[in-house]
Amino acid sequence: MTTLASESPTPDGAAAEVLRRHAEDAFAAELAALAAQDDRPRPERWRLSPWAVATYLLGGELPDGTVISPKYIGPRRVVEVAVTTLATDRALLLLGVPGTAKTWVSEHLAAAISGDSTLLVQGTAGTPEEAVRYGWNYAQLLAQGPSRDALVPSPVMRAMADGKIARVEELTRIPADVQDSLITILSEKTLPIPELGAETQAVRGFNLIATANDRDRGVNDLSSALRRRFNTVVLPLPGSLEEEVDIVTRRVNQLGRSLDLPELPGGAEEIRRVVTVFRELRDGITADGRTKVKTPSGTLSTAEAISVVTNGLALAAHFGDGVLRAADVTTGIAGAVVRDPVADQAVWREYVEGVIRERDGWKDFYRAAREHSR
Repeated sequence: MTTLASESPTPDGAAAEVLRRHAEDAFAAELAALAAQDDRPRPERWRLSPWAVATYLLGGELPDGTVISPKYIGPRRVVEVAVTTLATDRALLLLGVPGTAKTWVSEHLAAAISGDSTLLVQGTAGTPEEAVRYGWNYAQLLAQGPSRDALVPSPVMRAMADGKIARVEELTRIPADVQDSLITILSEKTLPIPELGAETQAVRGFNLIATANDRDRGVNDLSSALRRRFNTVVLPLPGSLEEEVDIVTRRVNQLGRSLDLPELPGGAEEIRRVVTVFRELRDGITADGRTKVKTPSGTLSTAEAISVVTNGLALAAHFGDGVLRAADVTTGIAGAVVRDPVADQAVWREYVEGVIRERDGWKDFYRAAREHSR
């Protein structure tokens, strides 16, 4: 369940040079159409009502015939719970394996609610406390001492002051002591500034969306105190082959347009085969339920399938005959599967020889895959 829809046309000028536009810019027309026809109650400082926010993410048709493209394909209830959480005083934690569209959903929720998805803290092992709270302009600090002018607000602090949605990506990658600096913000809705004997209080409209990968290794688990401040929503993997094929197709088409890649013949068939391989290796059993297969160490997420197909399109367009073929995607599949050069290579070789080789209509795929299983 990744993302899915086509972006609105890029205007002329500098914006045309941007490789990836923010959600509030790329889908500005849809957001404006929803706002114009949204007559439902809106929480204070929300651009749209909760119903309209959910419609923006899930897609639909408005009374005037405007079509809202789906940004997320998955259970409607998941989106409704996420949106409702942000309308309360509870922060939202989007949890799931890699490739389940956590970042994408986070960005679009912030865009629809606040009209600004850029108040972002990117979590890493080196994220300092200043990224969550505030820092200082040291030139001014040395010259004038602590003052409001010398203070550099974090994205979270700015969101509190403006009544907007802040985003924290990969929360569990942030050191535990830095994570816990969110506790006061989320429970008391205030950020103390002891150096100035002051504080920044959150105004209505403020909330926070965090994302976390529940299969990462070497991460920092959330303290029970911090976890209690969040309402956790788990984003599942696509429930069916057709759903995942739809997701991959939409996202690949969107990326292809942004990268000026042509739409190539053969794309639908190869996307289906890539998704089939990923799902079977991920689930440990073939689609017909007859053959068990070993699972590799990687996650084989929907996001990785999108990357494999997009790279295949580029290969076919620039170095192939203009038709997306098995040979264009099998290199990427092998790279996604074989993370451990010994164990995963054996898994991939066994799958190629035991499953793909016997599958009707997959002879070209088998020949190409065999080249990358040696």
